[in-house]
Amino acid sequence: MTLKFVTSRKAFTLIELLIVMSIIGILAAIAVPSYKQSQIKAREAVLREDLYQMRRAIDAYFADHAKYPASLQDLVGSRYLRDIPRDPFTESAQTWETEPPQPTVDGMLAEGEVFDVHSGSDLVGLNGVPYKDW
Repeated sequence: MTLKFVTSRKAFTLIELLIVMSIIGILAAIAVPSYKQSQIKAREAVLREDLYQMRRAIDAYFADHAKYPASLQDLVGSRYLRDIPRDPFTESAQTWETEPPQPTVDGMLAEGEVFDVHSGSDLVGLNGVPYKDW
């Protein structure tokens, strides 16, 4: 008795390949918007933390010198910050917008130029508030 091996070629049909490609396309269409939103949330978290740290440094500078810094670079020069952070939305450290101190109730104006800092971005956050108003 001799054994006869039958070799058959098995391959995917065009229909099977199209179905698999369709499934991959649907999964990609679902994943990409979620990924983009995750990137925006991460950038917003970085912006929130950068603003917090810079505002904290401004307050510490005022507490130590009894005046506000003349620029953000003064915070670096006085070692309250290691470096001016890069705005995650404008991708530049030069676009931060500073706000001067406002007169107090008795009309006195604190010395210095930088009371507060905001993002220079014109984009609107996921919460509906423009980043420059954070």
